[in-house]
Amino acid sequence: MNLEKFSYDNKIVRDFSIATLLWGGVGMLVGLIIAIQMYLPELNFGFQYTTFGRLRPLHTNAVIFAFIGNAIFAGIYYSLQRLCKARMYSDLLSKIHFWGWQSIIVAAAVTLLAGITTSKEYAELEWPIDIMIAVVWLTFGFNMMGTVIKRREKHMYVAIWFYIATFITVTVLHVVNSIEIPVSFLKSYPVYAGVQDALVQWWYGHNAVAFFLTTPFLGLMYYYLPKAANRPVYSYKLSILHFWSLIFLYIWAGPHHLLYSALPDWAQSLGTVFSIMLIAPSWGGMLNGLLTLRGAWDRVRDNPILKFMVVAVTAYGMSTFEGPMLSLKSFNALTHFTDWIVGHVHIGALGWNGFMTFGMLYWLVPRLFRTELYSKKMANAHFWLGSLGIVLYAVPLYWAGLTQSLMWKQFTPLGILQYPNFLETVLQIVPMYIIRSIGGLFYLSGFVLIVINLLKTAKQGSLLANEEAEAAPIKIEKEKIKRGSAHRWLEKRPVQFLLLSTIAILIGGIVEMIPTFLVKSNIPTIASVKPYSPLELQGRDLYIREGCNNCHSQLVRPFRSETERYGEYSKAGEYVYDHPFLWGSKRTGPDLHRVGGKYSNLWHYLHMEDPRSMSPGSLMPPYPWLLEQNLDMESTPAKISALRMVGVPYEEGYEEFANDDLMKQAQLISEDLLNSGAVVEPDKEIVALIAYLQRLGTDIKAQPKTESAGGM
Repeated sequence: MNLEKFSYDNKIVRDFSIATLLWGGVGMLVGLIIAIQMYLPELNFGFQYTTFGRLRPLHTNAVIFAFIGNAIFAGIYYSLQRLCKARMYSDLLSKIHFWGWQSIIVAAAVTLLAGITTSKEYAELEWPIDIMIAVVWLTFGFNMMGTVIKRREKHMYVAIWFYIATFITVTVLHVVNSIEIPVSFLKSYPVYAGVQDALVQWWYGHNAVAFFLTTPFLGLMYYYLPKAANRPVYSYKLSILHFWSLIFLYIWAGPHHLLYSALPDWAQSLGTVFSIMLIAPSWGGMLNGLLTLRGAWDRVRDNPILKFMVVAVTAYGMSTFEGPMLSLKSFNALTHFTDWIVGHVHIGALGWNGFMTFGMLYWLVPRLFRTELYSKKMANAHFWLGSLGIVLYAVPLYWAGLTQSLMWKQFTPLGILQYPNFLETVLQIVPMYIIRSIGGLFYLSGFVLIVINLLKTAKQGSLLANEEAEAAPIKIEKEKIKRGSAHRWLEKRPVQFLLLSTIAILIGGIVEMIPTFLVKSNIPTIASVKPYSPLELQGRDLYIREGCNNCHSQLVRPFRSETERYGEYSKAGEYVYDHPFLWGSKRTGPDLHRVGGKYSNLWHYLHMEDPRSMSPGSLMPPYPWLLEQNLDMESTPAKISALRMVGVPYEEGYEEFANDDLMKQAQLISEDLLNSGAVVEPDKEIVALIAYLQRLGTDIKAQPKTESAGGM
């Protein structure tokens, strides 16, 4: 048999590994800062670029796309070459992918700190960066599929299945969720509005977790866990069931983020049903990973790599059990909008993604540099610091979430809210926030150890940039599909595998979206709901810029506790002109959907200048720059024109005199503030924000409740 000589590209793996450690440190440090800001608002520094609202999306993007993203690419570039017995299809594409991805990360950091954001969770980046992401992601996909097609190994191993599903699904998710109309170079509006935007966003958001934080890591698990344990995967048949059922079911589950919302009930029910069904394939994958260690459990005690991987797979099992439980309406009514959700998310991020990444890097780096791990003791110390950090992070947030929810819902024997002031429920859980930040510090301290350990490991060895290898070429011949061998046949054909995977992941999204978009009865309109005035529109964009939706929801659910506290529950027709929707995913402050007319203009002015002057003990940072900065009125015509293109019924040509209406409304607010003792020019940003807040919830003429919602 003639063997072909070739080499593996280890340099690209090294580069992505370095980027993983670099951005991981940044993302975790920012996460620790915002965890402390939750109970120490002085750490916002009174600077508009370092507030919680600006740093929170920076933290999530840095951890998900910079730290975890680079770890995925490092793991795939190493394993794919070995599984295919082929060098990557193109070294040039590998380099373009690497530097393109790092450029995206830098652009994301700069724009998010500047308040340039779409506000859509895990998709906050504006349209030029979205295009960059699409180009770089397709570069990666082309390089990956080219490698698979030219492989020298006949069958595609299970890890490659998950890599292929990740590529095609993330492509679909990103494109569908990022359809937007540009207003300017760094501003756009989504084509979807209100309920439809919420459905698309959480179809994307849930499946970004599924297909960026789960499926690629399952592929890495199927490669690196057997390698580290020196054992074959427990069950090939279970791998097949795990893969196909997981990618088919996952895509349906997004609506469970929108239970008790204005989303049609049938869509909510679909999300719940498929979320419960997800337990089976998720736990099938977990068990396949853990049972791979059969006969090797005695080695786990002494092997830090296996320790990290075992805890990672266990955390995957925990979070994929908890997710379906959170989709049960009775449990969701208790936990949604609370810190329980934050704890749940971080079990997956810190345990599943973080620990699998650490285990992979501890196994990978010594092989890249042809040496032994510098310090096993340091790796063990990292393991225990990280494990303790996860416990101290998550457990207090579960406790805080239950405390919040029970206080929100508590009534006195006379039938009135026990805690009408929202701030009472925030101050009660400050001790849990403090413990959570201590857990974050432990986890970050462990991360410092892996950086030192791997740098020392690399220093004592030398990089094998081009690792020589040889293998026999293969030729895939036409053959009939024999009974019981259909999947074996499919494993030899990556293009057919890609197409079948695409069909599997498209079905759920199509079934949920088409009726929501095309059947008018799903989104009934309300005659009294009108488009935002130019001043209110500008104020809404300021609300988005400052990240207010990170702490405040705009969705009153149909619970007595919420209608008593906030007012009439939210209707689907109220959101038809909301581009984007702003329902939020956590309440650190009270819901604002009915805040219009509840407080005076002066109250809002003083609250933004110094929240504690109006809500003693508030944990909200001040926003003094809103009182000083001039409103960007030049952008008004372009915004009006763009929104008309996506269906908002502004009159043709209205953009020509929209600023005249803006100034008339601004003058009224300015005069009211002056009469109350505050001197404010009508062209200041604070005036626009007040106009927006005073508009919220007033379209359906709901009577505001007398109880105070309080501040943060």
